[in-house]
Amino acid sequence: MSRRNIAKKRFPEADSTYNSYLVNLLIKRILKCGKKNTAQNIVYGALTIIKKKTNEDPLIIFEKAIRNASPMVEVKSRRIGGSTYQVPIEVNGFRATNLALSWLIGYSRKRVGRSMSIKLASEIIDSSNDTGSTIKKKEETHKMAEANKAFAHFRY
Repeated sequence: MSRRNIAKKRFPEADSTYNSYLVNLLIKRILKCGKKNTAQNIVYGALTIIKKKTNEDPLIIFEKAIRNASPMVEVKSRRIGGSTYQVPIEVNGFRATNLALSWLIGYSRKRVGRSMSIKLASEIIDSSNDTGSTIKKKEETHKMAEANKAFAHFRY
């Protein structure tokens, strides 16, 4: 048995402009090659586009989009005997938020558009309205878990 200390989970600080740790998480997920200033410009630009398009507080719309895109269950592969089963597991809050953020960024990168901030803004707006690719991915994950509900007794 290892005598090493268990690593404490470090939560990110809130960002300076919106005072929200979710915005800071989004900035860190968009970050590429250490260019934090570029990532901040993309996120803040997307939030200003959201404010112009919806005439509402962009932070509320962003939080609603994350809430709508967060999955409740996911499937994990579990090898038992000679076969591999897709076992549905409940997702805790922090992992659900991380999954929602990664899906949001991934599908906004795949969108057709001029700049990343425009694509990110439209994906966030679509997710807050329960449409778009991110919501489709969440529903697909839920369907996979529902289909493999028979293997739920193989949980860890």
